[in-house]
Amino acid sequence: MTTILGVSFTGRQVVFVGGGAVAARRLGRFISDGARIRIIAPLLAPQTSALVLAHEIEWVEREFAPDDVADAWVVHTATGDAVTDRAVTAACEHHRVLCINASDGVHGSARMTAQTGSGDVIVGVASDVGVDPRRAVAVRDAIDAMLVGGRIPVRRRRAATMGRVDLIGGGPGPIDLMTVRARRLLAEADVVIADRLGPTAEVLAELDPDVLVIDVGKRPDHHPVPQQQINALLVEHATAGRRVVRLKGGDPFVYGRGGEEVIACQAAGIPVDVTPGASSAISVPQAAGIPVTHRGTASGLHVVNGQGDVSETTLRALADPEVTTVMLMGVSALPRVVRAARDHGIGDDLPVAIVENGHTPQQRTTRSTLGSVVEAAADVGVRNPAVIVFGAVARAGLLMPSSIRSGETSR
Repeated sequence: MTTILGVSFTGRQVVFVGGGAVAARRLGRFISDGARIRIIAPLLAPQTSALVLAHEIEWVEREFAPDDVADAWVVHTATGDAVTDRAVTAACEHHRVLCINASDGVHGSARMTAQTGSGDVIVGVASDVGVDPRRAVAVRDAIDAMLVGGRIPVRRRRAATMGRVDLIGGGPGPIDLMTVRARRLLAEADVVIADRLGPTAEVLAELDPDVLVIDVGKRPDHHPVPQQQINALLVEHATAGRRVVRLKGGDPFVYGRGGEEVIACQAAGIPVDVTPGASSAISVPQAAGIPVTHRGTASGLHVVNGQGDVSETTLRALADPEVTTVMLMGVSALPRVVRAARDHGIGDDLPVAIVENGHTPQQRTTRSTLGSVVEAAADVGVRNPAVIVFGAVARAGLLMPSSIRSGETSR
């Protein structure tokens, strides 16, 4: 019978007998756990030597002696010599120290598990009888795939004194464009405070029924939940001991007001972290085959919020042939921006592309020029969410000269 224990080795003595490649592979877990490590070996493999130098590990340059295990919490032996490994195992039995015999796991008193984790949840896989590391790894990998996909319930069931807030970027829309970390954090959430854009519908369908979901999504000229109230919600629920996820479309720090939310949490003493997402400023043009930078065409990128004034910086970017200007939230502002650009002397032939609903089945791209784009947008009925790209990279055929993408028009 084998019992798996969750053991912390932080600050505790771990002895490795043998300094070969097996030891190098196993050292990492004990290093990350903060163990005090001593290696007993006359020679070290290059990869083990590198770890010794990098982490200032104690190396005793000689053959094993039975008393080497006396002060250890656990001993790992992998000398490649069966006689020596059995002697290490016998010494551990004498001193009542757990022993991992990597050469012959059946004769050790402990075994390494195939391990994976999600946040503060750790899953270890081992065989009850005998040693079958390949099977353990296969089971571990299957569990890991489910953890990554958020399909295993890893939420805390015991209330904490203080919760935390994680701002996560949902990316441009499809749930499989979110980061692995973002999916894991959602699986751990007690409260999700969600925007309108991004993968909100798919994400909410995966949550446990008892997860509290608060919709704070903004629409053009309609902001039902002011930013200060959003900040207060984050602090309120985290103070009550809940794990709070603030789900945003795109990236939290690209016109997502994520910085304000971080400041509010920090001011209240709430632990807070930010997980990036693919910003629509880059990912939505990419979906339409538009690289925001392209060697020989554009070497710089200017991102602007269409709801603000047309600044001198934006006008200079529009006038620079080597800069791509990407405008977010700019459908209603398009006539004003075009007028300001033309008044600034920017030519009517500047390529412009409008990409609606990027990375969704409803994606549509309208290509035009500065002189014609306002009429083109009106003709096809451009609506938010849309990203508008100004610059040479927006011209048709830059990457695909012989074909037109589905859902694309040129006017």
